[in-house]
Amino acid sequence: MKTLPLFLAAAIGLASCNTPETTTSVTTESQEINLVPAWTKSANIYEVNVRQYTPEGTLNAFSAHLPRLAAMNVDVLWFMPIQPIGELNRKGELGSYYSIKDYTAVNPAFGTLEDFKALVDQAHELGMHVILDWVANHSAWDHKWVETNDDFYSRDENGEYPVEALGNDGGKTGWTDVADLNYETALLTDSMAAEMDWWVSQTGIDGFRCDMAGMVPYAFWEHTIPMLREKHGPLFFLAEWSEPHLMSTFNADYGWEFHHLMNDMARGHKTVADLAAYAAKNDSIYPDHAMKLYFTSNHDENSWQGSAIERMGEDARAYFALSFMMEQSLPLLYTGQEVGIDYRFPFFSKDTIGLDWSANTEHADFYAGLFALKHEHPALWNGAYGAPMQMQIDTASQSVLISREITDEDKVVGIFNFGTASSAYEAPEGLDLVAEVKGAKIYASKLD
Repeated sequence: MKTLPLFLAAAIGLASCNTPETTTSVTTESQEINLVPAWTKSANIYEVNVRQYTPEGTLNAFSAHLPRLAAMNVDVLWFMPIQPIGELNRKGELGSYYSIKDYTAVNPAFGTLEDFKALVDQAHELGMHVILDWVANHSAWDHKWVETNDDFYSRDENGEYPVEALGNDGGKTGWTDVADLNYETALLTDSMAAEMDWWVSQTGIDGFRCDMAGMVPYAFWEHTIPMLREKHGPLFFLAEWSEPHLMSTFNADYGWEFHHLMNDMARGHKTVADLAAYAAKNDSIYPDHAMKLYFTSNHDENSWQGSAIERMGEDARAYFALSFMMEQSLPLLYTGQEVGIDYRFPFFSKDTIGLDWSANTEHADFYAGLFALKHEHPALWNGAYGAPMQMQIDTASQSVLISREITDEDKVVGIFNFGTASSAYEAPEGLDLVAEVKGAKIYASKLD
């Protein structure tokens, strides 16, 4: 990316890019990298927490919501792990979704493999795509590999195995319900890759969200992702990590830093100047084709840090709109945000409050409108498909103007006000107001 950052009330010119109708690859000066599914160019992602979604907590019960989500302009359904959960060293009543006892099976509490296949087919018929959470860093303590393949697991100083999941520094993570996998044996790489291939072959899913991707040796991803793409075509891969080098294999990674920045801004600990600094830095370290998953909530944040409304108050939707307007943004919406969820789901047990899907329809309308805006305006498209971003900030009023424009074709402008004074920016001439909530207004060029 090429940019000259200018802070405060000056514009920040970020990456230039084009907007082809379809493409299956992105080419750098030296190599072809990152097979990119064409359907990702204007996509958003919706995270599905099957356990908490309905009173039944099943795949079949969730499938009744597919038409509603399609009508909301949702593009990609990310399913948290749906495999059986380990019982040995289990935390809580139901255990963590991320303690996988069998990689190639469906948690019987959720339903059957046939239920999931039918759900994927229905989603495809409605124009949506499906990705599955993949936990490659660790397994449950009672996974069959513990008995059949002891060399798949890390050992302690006494040679005992398995051990609880370890961090990249070799220290314990505190995740006592999962056992650390050891990729020094080549057979584990082949075995784990085969398990991923099984899901694509058996169910027709469109890719994976890869849990704790940076804690798994990069050589595993270098081997597995090209292999799966060569066999199945341009699958989509999202890394739960934030390192630019991952973009040589993954399509997108997490915008963790931006997420924490928004939380700090909402608490008054950071300002729009910090936002400008983030934009300039991020532009300098990520390639043009990269996509950043930007979000105000997900399963971890909701359960452990609080809902977006709990953390950001009545500005929660304004911050979502801010992340939506950022360059490279691949926006994520979490289960319940479309009905204004303002409480935390328990992580190891069943929610007893229950979501009212008929409540707070203004939230659903707001997110659906933003998703439609991205679909209709190429200036907002993802990665190398979209337009460069220009940012202006005013520190006195804590206001921000973001413009995404394709010369003489398409323009979208967002004006955000996170202070108590009036915004320094006025409505742009010649554009229509297309979305508005407290703290945020978005304007767009008229469509032909």
